[in-house]
Amino acid sequence: MERTAADRNFHPVVSSWFNDAFECETPVQAAAWKEVASGSHVLIAAPTGSGKTLAAFLCAISKLVEESRDRPLADGVRVLYVSPLKALSNDIERNLQDPLAGIELRLEADGQRPSGIRVMIRTGDTTPGERQRMRKHPPQILVTTPESLYLLLTSASGPDCVKTPHQI
Repeated sequence: MERTAADRNFHPVVSSWFNDAFECETPVQAAAWKEVASGSHVLIAAPTGSGKTLAAFLCAISKLVEESRDRPLADGVRVLYVSPLKALSNDIERNLQDPLAGIELRLEADGQRPSGIRVMIRTGDTTPGERQRMRKHPPQILVTTPESLYLLLTSASGPDCVKTPHQI
């Protein structure tokens, strides 16, 4: 059986989830994952429905899963996605929840500790309670808009929310 790009580039649980969820990777995903794995910076420009969200995020999710095997993940933004549109931010956040839930189920089924990867969205619609929760326990993945990122970075406590514990 031929190995997929997911098999070659991801933690086995992430690869297993992907291979069960999808028939195969898209050309955009295979090309992006190869370049990211080589350490290259990648700009993904492709049509709607070509798999850009997972092409962009699955490498980082896999690295977070790998890191979580050694120790619980620290609070702090490790992946920052800045969307030009609030509605697109909501779509991205929703599109990340299914893979994260599926990966958590795989870890549980294998008798492994959960990864603890959290994704949050910060836009003009974020409630004060959600902003407070984000300040106390910053997610590993933050999806935001340029305006909200500006407000976050210029607020008194905002920079602590996006302070990265270390790079992945």
